[in-house]
Amino acid sequence: LVHGVNLDWHEGATLTGFSIAGATGQGKSVLLNNMIISLLYKKHPAELKFVLIDTHIIEFNLYSQIEKHYLTKLPDSEKAIVSETYKVVRTLQSLCKEMDDRYELISKSGTKNIREYNQRFKIRRLNPLQGHRFLPYIVVVIDEYSDLAMISGKETESSLIQLTGKGHIAGIHIILATQRPTKNIITGDLKANFPVQIAFKVSDSLESRIIIDKNGAEDLSGRGDALYCNEMNTTRIQVPYVSTEEIREIVCFIADQQGYSHAYELPEYISSSDNYSLGSIDLNERDPLFEEAARLIVVHQQGSTSLIQRKFVIGYNRAGRLMDQLEVAGVVGPTQGSKPRDVLIIDEYSLEQKISSLNKGN
Repeated sequence: LVHGVNLDWHEGATLTGFSIAGATGQGKSVLLNNMIISLLYKKHPAELKFVLIDTHIIEFNLYSQIEKHYLTKLPDSEKAIVSETYKVVRTLQSLCKEMDDRYELISKSGTKNIREYNQRFKIRRLNPLQGHRFLPYIVVVIDEYSDLAMISGKETESSLIQLTGKGHIAGIHIILATQRPTKNIITGDLKANFPVQIAFKVSDSLESRIIIDKNGAEDLSGRGDALYCNEMNTTRIQVPYVSTEEIREIVCFIADQQGYSHAYELPEYISSSDNYSLGSIDLNERDPLFEEAARLIVVHQQGSTSLIQRKFVIGYNRAGRLMDQLEVAGVVGPTQGSKPRDVLIIDEYSLEQKISSLNKGN
């Protein structure tokens, strides 16, 4: 399933939503790689980021080399390729938060979509000091959705429906594929949000109707032979073959180019079960890194959890607890979605007075 991809790689060209399904070995993975490679050819790393979800681990492994160019990751993740089911749920929830944050920025800018917003940003009509930033497109690629549907179906589907419902306005798009086109996997609610489908060869007409609402996919010849269906027409297509070696050469070429210092970070999603009262934090039991983290934040004047994580090489959960302690201590302000927190102490002298006061209170 590919949803709402409209990346404007040349004037008048759009890639609309797809649902990709078919039996094993009929060409789904080749098509996914074709789509990824095509986007790599067309978009600069500043304009495009991928969320690659691969529960089988090996399908998207080659793309890990371009993590600092094109990939996204959760702040506490070591790897950009998402393979653990619980991280898939967190990633999709985090994408929903990214979408909401982008909607807020687009609304504040007086524009209607990501394309207009980025155009205004590029001509300097939007002020970064007011929280505005260039928004790269984000394309989510899920290789085998059935694995997720069986383990965390409700949570995964709920996030996907949110993203497919309005994500295209904010530049977030979904590509979803499965080799098990059953009603339990491709539910009616999910299918309704993917207006375009690609069906590879399937075992019987029932599966064909689940994918494209009509017979025909059971009669395909295999090896990339597919039916492309949008809301208006059905077209028989042949998916071009791209080899692993070709993918490797392209990825290695990109990896040799100058990249960013780290992958594009998605915002932290805090569920109600993870949330807790700041009043429960005891500053008499501060983290051993508390004072160093406070100095780091004040020197940089940036209330960023990821800054603490990278500087001290610690996990995101510990960095988040440190940031909560800094909030209770009055060093930083409350969370502001994906934006850094406000730093409430303006210089190191004032910070040393604050730390001295805390130490006297022990």
